[in-house]
Amino acid sequence: MKFYSPLTADFFPNEPDYEDEFYDEYEGYPQDGHELLEYETAIRDAVENDTRDFGGDLMQYYHEDDSVRNKVVTAIPSVEVHGNKLCGCLTVELKEPLLDDEQTVLCNYISGQYSDGWGEGFEQRDIRVDDGTLDVHFWQEDGFKMTPSFEKIPKPEKNSLRPKMQLIGQDGNIFAIMGRASRLLKNAGQSDKAKEMCDRVTASQSYSEALNIVSEYVETELSPSPTPKRDRGDAR
Repeated sequence: MKFYSPLTADFFPNEPDYEDEFYDEYEGYPQDGHELLEYETAIRDAVENDTRDFGGDLMQYYHEDDSVRNKVVTAIPSVEVHGNKLCGCLTVELKEPLLDDEQTVLCNYISGQYSDGWGEGFEQRDIRVDDGTLDVHFWQEDGFKMTPSFEKIPKPEKNSLRPKMQLIGQDGNIFAIMGRASRLLKNAGQSDKAKEMCDRVTASQSYSEALNIVSEYVETELSPSPTPKRDRGDAR
């Protein structure tokens, strides 16, 4: 299931107008979820980069031995367009459904992570965009609420297409590339493929060989184009 929450930011333009009454030298221009829609990709990439060191799973810092711990497999923060605005989105993998009081416990824990844990550090990391810099807040002092979505997250078919991943313009470090590909595979329900890919990449002998291995598991610019099927009327 998913939990959506408000997303806000402070925006600092490349060339600020210090005479503008709405501009604050220390807090920039306040941005809400509607205004952040144009920065969706940059913010999502920043979250992925920031959470890479701990695999993106906030549940590894949950130390209570209770039913929430037993039911929740992973809780991964990201951003998603919801209700025509960009929101914080926590994707939760479950062994079994959460009861109402268990949802409350989980949301209180994540609220703490957003305000005093992971989110407190994330909002201090500048996100560069074309027209300036963003400091993004997953938690707000007023009006913060996590709204559950009970929409079933479909699991991919066994023979589903490979996830797509862009290489050009992204971090070229092979371990960063491998990490991004691994998360895409896991999110697509292909954890076994993710492990197999990481083992092969780690054992590879060169950067180009490693890139080609990654491109076997996720679709990148290096992946071979599928051979088009010929109609029966095509010339042989």
